[in-house]
Amino acid sequence: MTANARFIPPFKADVVGSLLRPQAILDARAALGAGKITRDALWAIEREHIGEAVALQKSAGLKVCTDGEYHRRHWFMDFVEKIDGIAFEGGLKTTFQTEAGPIEFAPPRVVTVRKLKRSRALAVDEFRDFKPLADAAGLMPKQVMPSPTLLHFRSGRAGVDIKAYPDIAEYFADLARVYREEIAALYEAGCRYVQIDETNFPFLCDPKLHDHVRSIGEDPKTIQHTYARLLNDVTRERPADMRVCIHMCRGNHESAWVASGGYEPVAEVAFGQIDVDGFFLEYDTDRAGGFEPLRHLNGNKVAVLGLVTSKKPALESKDALKRRIDEASKFVPLERLALSPQCGFASTIGGNRLTVDDEKRKLELVVEVAREVWG
Repeated sequence: MTANARFIPPFKADVVGSLLRPQAILDARAALGAGKITRDALWAIEREHIGEAVALQKSAGLKVCTDGEYHRRHWFMDFVEKIDGIAFEGGLKTTFQTEAGPIEFAPPRVVTVRKLKRSRALAVDEFRDFKPLADAAGLMPKQVMPSPTLLHFRSGRAGVDIKAYPDIAEYFADLARVYREEIAALYEAGCRYVQIDETNFPFLCDPKLHDHVRSIGEDPKTIQHTYARLLNDVTRERPADMRVCIHMCRGNHESAWVASGGYEPVAEVAFGQIDVDGFFLEYDTDRAGGFEPLRHLNGNKVAVLGLVTSKKPALESKDALKRRIDEASKFVPLERLALSPQCGFASTIGGNRLTVDDEKRKLELVVEVAREVWG
């Protein structure tokens, strides 16, 4: 490792994305829903608190930050709904799991009603809003975006208008182009670090979710290759000095999750074929399985180990984290490993069941362990 390699994303101590939203943002969202304030007024309130989010990440010792996803009510909806041709239709009933038992949550079903087009910014406005704050704090701003695979996975061929796309290959080509245009616009705005939040490869690790895959007319194995091609089409024109990573998420809603199962069923395709710089991987519980699938992580790809859970307030043991990093290093060289929380702290508006103080202690722990392991 060169002297400055540890300062190139992904960082040895990194962060995934969302942070717990201040009550003022929750109140403003409610006021918007009641018609008491405008969207511009909401945006201004969110912007005011993004400075606090950046300050929190800096005080934890991180060299990278996100805007906490404060401009979003949900990790994917606010991004996806800006794509021309996309609509939300009903709810996709999903069983989330907690240690106390299952809970039901129904995020919207995404459908394509006409040709896909990017006629406005999808995340660029968010990035422009917080980049000056990150710059002033001396941190690298990271922009997160939902994976394009979810537009297909939630409805399949039946959710893609047959008149707009008689050939499904044209649909995937247009979808990739929309994302490439957004990434190019982010680069022009000064973004050099992008994270794509991917739920569907991790969902394919869970045999219980394969019935959904078959219900949309797909095969749990061949769909992996379809999605790998889509993601590679998205990232293929990225500039040499832009880093792109994928966060593998098994579901994150108010401290609950959806999928279980180790990465082995998807590792060869995901880790071996998708052309990105690194993967943020959930490894906070036994639900994620062992580190053996990391042997498929080829090239110089980095595995950012999500060993610190964002779902519970209890603080992990430093010694236990170091032992797990050592275990992972049997399959990926230590210099190609890093550490982060397992997911964001508030993928949906309510956030996970912990406090801002808990959140900060978790981030501080990530920084402290990374410093002790990698220097």
